[in-house]
Amino acid sequence: MSATAAAGRFDNHWSYAEEVEVLTFDLNGETFALEAVIVQEILDLLPETAVPGSQPFVASVINFRGKVIPLADLRLAFGMEAAEATIDSRIIVIEIDLQGEQTLVGLRTDKVNEVTTLAKTASEAPPSIGMRWRADYINCLVKRGGEFIILPNLQAIFSSRRDAAGAAS
Repeated sequence: MSATAAAGRFDNHWSYAEEVEVLTFDLNGETFALEAVIVQEILDLLPETAVPGSQPFVASVINFRGKVIPLADLRLAFGMEAAEATIDSRIIVIEIDLQGEQTLVGLRTDKVNEVTTLAKTASEAPPSIGMRWRADYINCLVKRGGEFIILPNLQAIFSSRRDAAGAAS
């Protein structure tokens, strides 16, 4: 991805405000954040039903208020090892626009931390080199205290996975 495209994606994330309210959560020792407005609910772990032939990243579905929704493991999208559930593990149910359609998705997490406000002035575009993850999967990094909080680009993650699934069939 060109530096111009990365900068455009980064700027668009903050185009409407100097601050954004987010829900932070942990995956494999890293702190991630989602815009609070897309979060529908935080759930304890639920029974999962495996979907044969699906991508490992979205290998199962759950029953959310009578609806069957995909359960995604962002660890696998980011190339991390799958992890066993712990007492702190939760599912964050989000609603995002995927190719013009509002879609409910469950995200498996190691731990949900807090709702907080992040400032644009503390954010940076992901570096173009030296990243262990695909740069287009990250909207930006926000420095808070001595750590970076990663804001994932869910549209890029789910769109590329959907494209890969379509190409495989």
